[in-house]
Amino acid sequence: MTNADPHELQKFSDLAHRWWDPNAEFKPLHELNPTRLNWIDSYAHLAGKRVLDVGCGGGILSESMAGLGANVKGIDLSPEALGVADLHSLESGVTVDYEEISAEPLAAREPASFDVVTCMEMLEHVPDPAGVVAACATLVKPGGWVFFSTLNRNVKSYMLAVIAAEYVAQMLPKGTHDYARFIRPSELAGFVRQAGLSLAEIRGVTYNPLTRRYALSNDSSVNYMVACQREA
Repeated sequence: MTNADPHELQKFSDLAHRWWDPNAEFKPLHELNPTRLNWIDSYAHLAGKRVLDVGCGGGILSESMAGLGANVKGIDLSPEALGVADLHSLESGVTVDYEEISAEPLAAREPASFDVVTCMEMLEHVPDPAGVVAACATLVKPGGWVFFSTLNRNVKSYMLAVIAAEYVAQMLPKGTHDYARFIRPSELAGFVRQAGLSLAEIRGVTYNPLTRRYALSNDSSVNYMVACQREA
């Protein structure tokens, strides 16, 4: 069985043609990308590394990592999103290898093949997030880095990430997130340890609506990112 929710896939496929519009539904990803890219690069030193972006969507993070000199492969299960990613790669001249496949079968095919694995803003959209974490741990080389980002599960995150972002400010389309699938940092840390990764850091991500900028924070109550390393 594929570790994917058909409803979630369709939701993002329907919006795929708007992925690279910085003022459309994926505007938050465009605004967040510099912060997450710099944070990932501060650990992984991306230039010259073989990198896998799991759940790459239209390729915003994939292209930006390739722009720093990484050899990037992006995988996703939405052919519409991958089509947009391929087209934008051709237009921008930034080369990324895209494939329609999920993390688990790729892990069986290419274990310990990547220096860096990223899986950002995806775990809260799949039925079995622990399975994705385990696949990412299998895909990375010993000593390599794995990065995740997701949403905490509590009243504050529900109010800000769902009610405020989707219904009040309309920063995201209604129904983007299912609160029941949000993941507490302690739960993700458990998935990470179970997969044989060591947890290096958990950083919160905050958003300033006045400056429209994201920033790293010690507050992981809503959005947060996790840096992990596979033991050498």
